Parts: sequence; C-alpha cells; structure tokens
Amino acid sequence: MSTFGFIEYNDASPEVRAVYDDIMATRKTDSISNFWNAIAHDPELLKRTWEDTKQIMAPGALDAVVKELIYVAVSVTNGCPYCVAAHTVSARKKGMSDEMFHEMMSVVGMANENNRLVNGYQVEIDEQFKTPLK
Repeated sequence: MSTFGFIEYNDASPEVRAVYDDIMATRKTDSISNFWNAIAHDPELLKRTWEDTKQIMAPGALDAVVKELIYVAVSVTNGCPYCVAAHTVSARKKGMSDEMFHEMMSVVGMANENNRLVNGYQVEIDEQFKTPLK
C-alpha cells in the first residue's frame, strides 16, 4: 500500500486534475497509474515530476524504445519492481521485442557484475578513458 494512499481523479484538486489531464492526453489513455496517484499528495512534486518525465521521454536523439530500455535497465539495477513492470509494458508498446529485452538484461547483468568487480578491486581509470568525449 502506498504510504499516503492514492488520489483518484474524482477526488483530485483542480491543480492535480490538470496534471492528470495532461498525462492522459500525452499518453493517450483514460486512466492514471498508481505512481502518479501516489505522488499527487504533493501537487508541486507531481507537476515537476510529470513535466520532467514528459520532456525527457519525448522524441529526441534516442528513439522511444531505447529510452524505455534505459529506464528498465536503471530500474532493474535500482531494484524498483513497479518501474520495471511499467516501463517494460511501455517498451513493448513502443516496439521492444523479446530478443531486445533479453539482450538488454544481459547487458544490465554484465555491467552490474563488472561494476562491482571494478569497485571491489578499486581499479584506477586508464588515461585513455579520461579524455573528454568530443
């Protein structure tokens, strides 16, 4: 259960309803997911989080599937079952195949294992990797 429960659309303030309306219009859905309902107890947080999410997940240099795969990968690493589930569904809707998911999970597993090894062995960064990207 969410710490403060959920604020459903019909019980929401006009300020929260405006964000809910934008979420539904942007995502082309008629419902609001539990994440948004839970954080709606803090309308400023709700609005800021939605605006940031909408901007970052919008079309850009990375395509929609890649953005969702990155979101799933970070959510797996951070141990957020809700985000893994929600963004896996979103990635599928945007074109993620089973093969893409399996390959992404292999990369996540390998990266996490190697990160732990590097941290454990306290490996210094090679000079060639210290050069700024151009």
